Amino acid sequence: MKRIFMLTGLCGVLCYTSCKPKEEVKEESPVLQVTNPVKMDTTISKDYVGQVRSIRHIELRAQERGYLEKIFVDEGQFVKKGQLLFQIMPQLYQAELQKAQAEVNYASIEYQNTKRLADSNVVAPNELAMDKAKLDKANAELSLSKVHLQFTEIRAPFDGIIDRFMVRTGSLVDEGDLLTTLSDNSQMWVYFNVPEAEYLDFKLKTKEENDNVSLIMANNLMFEYPGKVETIEADFDNETGNIPFRATFPNPKSLLRHGETGNVKMVIPVKNAVLIPQKATFEILDKKYVFVVTKDSTVKQKEITIGPDMEDLYIVTGGLSENDKVLLEGLRKVKDSDKIRYEYKKPEEVITHLKVRAE
Repeated sequence: MKRIFMLTGLCGVLCYTSCKPKEEVKEESPVLQVTNPVKMDTTISKDYVGQVRSIRHIELRAQERGYLEKIFVDEGQFVKKGQLLFQIMPQLYQAELQKAQAEVNYASIEYQNTKRLADSNVVAPNELAMDKAKLDKANAELSLSKVHLQFTEIRAPFDGIIDRFMVRTGSLVDEGDLLTTLSDNSQMWVYFNVPEAEYLDFKLKTKEENDNVSLIMANNLMFEYPGKVETIEADFDNETGNIPFRATFPNPKSLLRHGETGNVKMVIPVKNAVLIPQKATFEILDKKYVFVVTKDSTVKQKEITIGPDMEDLYIVTGGLSENDKVLLEGLRKVKDSDKIRYEYKKPEEVITHLKVRAE
């Protein structure tokens, strides 16, 4: 009986212990960082797909019909102005030149004889005029023959680089046949299309030095020489809303070649831009939001609109003012209407410590 009472007491103690409510341990909320948007003049970099063209890029074509007798250069070779490139067989044109020279000699003798007779009043002045006309015609034929013979030699009209040959030695070429192309790569033109709004931003700039642009080559390296926007075409393309720009780049090392592609990086000024760190935003269904901290330390979800983005920064075009406090970290740890503890950081200090993902 005594053993029964002992067991009953032990069960009571265990029951009391298990039924006693546990004390709740309340974890203190972390201190989160908050900052303001900053309003300032800044610049943004815009990239545009560019087409690289030589400042002079021409086709070299045959000016006379005949067999290509000799090629004096090679593909890809740099040539100087006036250098002989191709020779079309000249024998026919040399024979024509000799014939024309003989006609000039004959007409000259006739004219001199007639002139002596005219000076002695033996023949009429009209006969002298006729012989003079024959001599002039023979001289004109001689000049034409010299031009035809000269056209059998194709020379470089300027310093440049020879492209692929379209013909080979021994080919029969007709007048106008394409032989090759020649590129002057001392400077390069890069064409790129700019949307209307960005064109207006560019034209409203006040400083000429902002016309400078950079070129990112196909290997993602920056071309070492800056270019300058020198030409804007007259009309916008109604289908795309773009207008073509042309920038000129020096090319002293001949690194750029005709037909290359790249990205033109142009700096565009933005006045009184409202900037916030990208990490202070989050996205829901393709819309951007921030958490704004109210006076009673409550966070409120707020939609914003953004303009061009910079490295680690957004330019806010709607939804925020420079006086709003926005949550900088812990965006995944809070929800709308939560109360938080926070520490304020000046925006200038925040901007110097970017490249940090939102938490």
